[in-house]
Amino acid sequence: MSGIQLPIYQKQNIVLYEEGVMQQGYTMIVNEAFLTVFLNGLEIATLVCSPIAYRELAVGFLLSEGLLQDLGDIKKINCNDKEKWVRVETTAATTQKKGHQQQTAGYNVDKKGASPSGNDVDKLSPVESSAGFLADMVPRLIDLLEEKSSTFRLTGGVHGAALADSKNMFVMYEDIGRHNAVDRVLGYSFLNQINNADKILLLSGRVSSEILIKAVRRGVPLVVSRSAPTQLALELADRFGVTVIGFARGQKFNIYSHKEKIIY
Repeated sequence: MSGIQLPIYQKQNIVLYEEGVMQQGYTMIVNEAFLTVFLNGLEIATLVCSPIAYRELAVGFLLSEGLLQDLGDIKKINCNDKEKWVRVETTAATTQKKGHQQQTAGYNVDKKGASPSGNDVDKLSPVESSAGFLADMVPRLIDLLEEKSSTFRLTGGVHGAALADSKNMFVMYEDIGRHNAVDRVLGYSFLNQINNADKILLLSGRVSSEILIKAVRRGVPLVVSRSAPTQLALELADRFGVTVIGFARGQKFNIYSHKEKIIY
């Protein structure tokens, strides 16, 4: 069961002011959608997102919340693009007891207020990877991320995330929420059984602790961003064996953790 998704952006008439002159014009603005995610019949969350790739987003979100682990656990995925819901059925019982939540900007909002997702860090294992990465591939991959960020160039209203190795970019998504963009990428990787042990998570936005936890859960050894990491993200990166690169712009970048993975 499916439907028709909204376009990720649309035309908007505006009044443009420039150098003392007002005139009619238009611009492109991003669309928002509310996607409801069900797991084994239980309504888990409503995600505020861009109206694309709902299946990958829902699966990636469940992975990031620790509610999915193995592809073999999935019995069925039903997605209704028109009504904006995804229903996932698994062989394992659903242990989520928080009830319905609304996720905005990477936080789960319920009656107790906002709290970061992925808070079971003590249950996580370090990323196991022997991969090394050539330093000169970092600028090339970040340039490729920017090149493919067509919605951002048109609207300025989305974040981008991609999964790559040292040679190729496998998948890239843009979304109004940077967490959604990452969840889609990791959901795609999971559904297509991509081994992440030698992969790179590319980001347009900052590397927060929640983003870092998503990478750890899916075994990604290198996170590269055009922006900055947070202090807690770097603590977690040190602990779980993830190399974090920030401010990757032009031919420069900062290595914040596990520099031994970068070869020059």
